[in-house]
Amino acid sequence: MRRRRARTFALLLLFAAALAAGITLGSERAPPYRRTLAATFVRAWASGDYARMYADIDPRARERVSLRSFAALYRIANRTATVVSLKPAGKPKVSAHQVVLAPVAVRTHLFGTLRRTFAFHFTGTGRKTRIRWSSSLQFPGLSIGERLTRRMRMPPRAPLLTRSGSVLASGEAVSAGERASPLGPAASPIVGSIGPMPAEERAQLEAEGVPTHAIVGVSGLERIFDAQLRGRPGGVLLAGGHVIARAAPKAGSPVHTTISARLQEATVKALGAHYGGIVALQPSTGQVLAVAGIGLTALQPPGSTFKMVTITGILKSGIATPQTTFPYKTYAVLEGVKLHNAESESCGGTLLLSFAVSCNSVFSPLGVKLGARRLVEAAESYGFNHPAGIPGAAESTIPPPSRIGGALAIGSSAIGQGEVLASPLEMAVIAATIADGGIRHQPTLTLDATPHAIRVSSPQIAAEVRNMMIAVVREGTGPNAAVPGVLVAGKTGTAELGTPPGCTPPEGSSSEATETHSSEAAAGGSSCPSSKASTDSWFASFAPALQPKIALAVLMVRDGYGAESAAPATKQILESYLRG
Repeated sequence: MRRRRARTFALLLLFAAALAAGITLGSERAPPYRRTLAATFVRAWASGDYARMYADIDPRARERVSLRSFAALYRIANRTATVVSLKPAGKPKVSAHQVVLAPVAVRTHLFGTLRRTFAFHFTGTGRKTRIRWSSSLQFPGLSIGERLTRRMRMPPRAPLLTRSGSVLASGEAVSAGERASPLGPAASPIVGSIGPMPAEERAQLEAEGVPTHAIVGVSGLERIFDAQLRGRPGGVLLAGGHVIARAAPKAGSPVHTTISARLQEATVKALGAHYGGIVALQPSTGQVLAVAGIGLTALQPPGSTFKMVTITGILKSGIATPQTTFPYKTYAVLEGVKLHNAESESCGGTLLLSFAVSCNSVFSPLGVKLGARRLVEAAESYGFNHPAGIPGAAESTIPPPSRIGGALAIGSSAIGQGEVLASPLEMAVIAATIADGGIRHQPTLTLDATPHAIRVSSPQIAAEVRNMMIAVVREGTGPNAAVPGVLVAGKTGTAELGTPPGCTPPEGSSSEATETHSSEAAAGGSSCPSSKASTDSWFASFAPALQPKIALAVLMVRDGYGAESAAPATKQILESYLRG
C-alpha cells in the first residue's frame, strides 16, 4: 500500500513537473495564431495584397488609417527603397517579450538585397488576435516614430554619339533644355532636350531612385535613351536618422546612335524654314541616319507616294504587270463620280508609265480591283497599323477593310487620300524596303541593335517597283530629284488637305494625282482654291538605285506639289550625302 502511494505521489510529482515545464515552454512561445498572422501579413506584403494586410490589423489602427491611405503608405515606402521584389526569408520567431519577428529579403533597384526583420506586436486573443499596427510596419527594420527616407544624387549625364563615334550632344543643358552639340541647331530635331521629370513618368523614375529634382530626357534621343544616359543615382536609405543602406552613383554609358552628323546637317538645311519633316534610313539595316523637323511625329495623307504600296499589292496579286497597258483617259468614274487626273491631263499606256506620271485614272480603278482587304494587307506589311518601332514615333494608319467603304473610298485610299495617314518615317521605311529587295527592317536609332526584318515582297516584285521609281525620276513627275551621275529611284506625292468635295485644284506643272472629285465639279458646278497651301508636298526615294546607301522621305506641309518642293529638297540631300 505504501509502495502504491509512493508510486502515485512520484507520478503526481512528475506530472506537475511536466506541467510546469509546459507552462514555462509556453511562455517562450507566442500562441500559434500570432505566428500564422505574422506569416500571412508578410506574404500579403510580398504580393502587394494590401487589403489582406489591412484586414489583419487592429480596429483602432483602421479607425486612424483608411485602406486607401494604408496602401499608399506601403507603395511610397517601396518606391523610396526602390523595391523590385520581396519575400519571406524564414519562419517567424518569437522574442522573449512575445514579439513575433519575421525575417524578409527585399531586393531593391539601388541598394541590393536588404535582409531585415518585421517586429509584430498584437492585441486580442485567440481568433480575435490582430496585429497592433504602427508606422514602423511600413518597412522592415523601422522603429516606432521612424520614417523611411532617402537622400540621392545623380552622376553626370553621359554623352550621345554619332554613328562614327563623334559627340552628338554632351554636358549639361546650355539653353532651352538642350545640351551642347558640335552640330549646333542642326542637332535639335533628333537630339531633343532635357528638363524636369514629365508628370507621367514621375512615379516610375522615383521608383528607380531618381530624385524628384533631377533633370531627365524629355524629348528626342535624350528621352529615348534617358535610362542609359542618366546612369544610376547614388545615396543613402534612412530609417529615421540612421543609415540602413548605401548605394554609390554609377555614371551612364555613352550611347552610340545611328545618326550621321553630315547627313543630319544636310537634312536640316534642306528643310530650312519649311514646316515639315525628313527621315533618312540605311536600307540594309533600318538604321535612322537623320531626322529633321517632324519626321517622326507628323501624320499626313501621303498622297501618291502611297502608290508604292498599291503597286506592290497589284503586282503580288497578279492583277497587272509593268507591261500591262491601259487606255489614255482624263478621268476615271467610280460610283458615278469622276476622278480627274491633274489638270485633266490624259494619261495611260503601260503600268510602268502610269506609275511614272502618277496617273489617277489608272490607279484608282486598279485600287478598286485590288480591293480593300488586299490594299490594307499590303499597307500593313509595310508597317501601317503597327507601332513605328521607335519610342515616341507616330503610328501610320489605314482603316480596316470593313471601314474603308465602297469603290470611291477604295480608289481614293489607293492614291493615298481618304483616311490614310502616314509619317515621313513610314514612307522612308517603304522606300527602304523596296531598295532592299522587299525586306522591311525595323527602324532603329541604336547602332549595335540586333536587326529585325520581315519579307514584304519577293525580290522580283521589289525590283519591278524599283524600276518604276527610277522611271519617275527619269521621265515622270520627279526629275527635280535627279542627281547627275547617280541613279535615283523615287515617288512624288501631292496630298490634298481640306479641299471641298468637287474641287479639282490646278497642279501647276506637276502631273501628280489629286483627291477624288464629285460629278458636280466635273460638270463645272463649283470653284476650287488654287493656293498651294491646300496641299502637302511629298517625295520618297532611295539612291543609288541599284546599290542603295540611303532611303529618304521628305514632307513639306502645305507647301505645294511633290515635284516642286519635296523633290528639289531630296536632290539637295542626296548630293550632299553621296558626294560629300
